[in-house]
Amino acid sequence: MANQDMIQTRLQLFFVTGVDADGENIIKAKAFNNIKPEATPAVLLSASQLLTSLQQYGLSEIKRNDTSLITEA
Repeated sequence: MANQDMIQTRLQLFFVTGVDADGENIIKAKAFNNIKPEATPAVLLSASQLLTSLQQYGLSEIKRNDTSLITEA
């Protein structure tokens, strides 16, 4: 049997900073480390909206990256 313990959470915000010559969006990412693993999606969305209000570009996407440690029981 194996155990899984979430050890790290990272929040990434992606902003549209412009459009390239081919008409594709230019995306810039900002990452926030040391997010509490027990943070709920609602809390992360609220924090992302507050952080977005401080930015000059529009928010395109929010990602949560969790890292887990898997050990043998």
